Amino acid sequence: MTIPSQLKRGISRQFSTGSMKNVKFSLKRQNSLDPRAKTLRFSFGRQSSLDPIRRSSAGDDELMSVPENLDSTMQLLFMASQGDVDGVAELLDDDVDVNSIDLDGRTALHIAACEGHTDVVELLLSRKANIDARDRWGSTAAADAKYYGNFEVYNILRARGAKTPKIRKTPMTVANPREVPEYELNPLELHVRKSDGITKGTYQVAKWNGTKVSVKILDKDGYTDPEYINAFKNELTILEKVRHPNVIQFVGAVTQNIPMMIVTEYHTRGDLETYLKRKGRLSLSKALKFALDIARGMSYLHECKPDPVIHCDLKPKNILLDSAGHLKVSGFGVFRMSTISPDKAKLLQPEVIDHCNLYMAPEIYNDEIFEKRADVYSFGLIAYEMVEGVQPFQPKSPEEAVRLMCVEGKRPKHKSKSYPSDLIELIEQCWSPKYDSRPSFAEVIVRLDKIILNCNKQGWKDTFKLPWK
Repeated sequence: MTIPSQLKRGISRQFSTGSMKNVKFSLKRQNSLDPRAKTLRFSFGRQSSLDPIRRSSAGDDELMSVPENLDSTMQLLFMASQGDVDGVAELLDDDVDVNSIDLDGRTALHIAACEGHTDVVELLLSRKANIDARDRWGSTAAADAKYYGNFEVYNILRARGAKTPKIRKTPMTVANPREVPEYELNPLELHVRKSDGITKGTYQVAKWNGTKVSVKILDKDGYTDPEYINAFKNELTILEKVRHPNVIQFVGAVTQNIPMMIVTEYHTRGDLETYLKRKGRLSLSKALKFALDIARGMSYLHECKPDPVIHCDLKPKNILLDSAGHLKVSGFGVFRMSTISPDKAKLLQPEVIDHCNLYMAPEIYNDEIFEKRADVYSFGLIAYEMVEGVQPFQPKSPEEAVRLMCVEGKRPKHKSKSYPSDLIELIEQCWSPKYDSRPSFAEVIVRLDKIILNCNKQGWKDTFKLPWK
């Protein structure tokens, strides 16, 4: 093994003082999706005070493993971890950057503060080390010194004006770092575009490791509201378990830091509501294709085991269009329900019902017991809008239109004559006032497939192939 000369000097000094048994290295590979995957990460003894995993070093009884060809940054951090003032000074004299960092954003000052090496800390500060540098978890050298009880170092840093980040616990903070969820994301890797002007509580555009994502940020007033937190947890639990081509993909979440966030995939083409406003009435092939996408995504949610996922808020705004032209269902899991029976439920918070929601089923609007086919009703109205190009009962206000449908039992008329009668019949059955008269989404898929085949056989002007079958 070839060890750089400067590192040899540090090792020989440690052997001479008899403290070599405390030298600890641990190698870890990064996630395979990380562009830095081939770079090695080392733990120099104590870790960041804010590291949720608190990676510990190897046991004292394990042999030291010194990797070959350590670069200058790792040499500097090694010397700092061992309290080797001369070794650190030599490296800095050789023009090694005093603020160089490892993969976790840790500087030599972080390392020395963790270990309580006062002399090294003072040397680094004299060489203009960044006193407020933050690692990937947002921790500073002062915070690390305080966490590990190195108060002499802490007082030196504070006297120089060092800041310590405020640590605020979230309602989902775990006591044992090993209990941190696998989906937990590093908030420092999320860059939300503040200029979007989108209110908190809704999804907005962000970048995560260079990739565009959608981020839902928990409103600052929600941390003291148990129901709000429960709704957040419920949405997170559902998103974590669902996987389907026509359902929005869950990326991860931030639950151990404030603000808490849910992160999902981002679609540049926006939602179906915006698309319909721009396009108006859709062609027969487009309407049928979109209807199948929605039905397949919803059928999957309804058949989730052991508990079906009832959306309760299916509307064009919650249906996203991906770059390939496929629709994906989103916005589910927001409403909390109490289970009445295996296939029936009731909203726990009826006050959250939006009485201006055009697509809400009558049983939900009237705060009654409902089941999965409440979503089929919503689907029927969405399909109507796709074939007619307008919302139900336009130009009446949404509130008046909802009252007409959910209280008076009225339904909008079909004006377009360019769609097959069996499609119109399916739409009308979907919005039946009684949920037990509506088809399931599994039935809707079968009937849509038959409509497509019949259209092709009958030579409709707007015929198409079935690339998705």
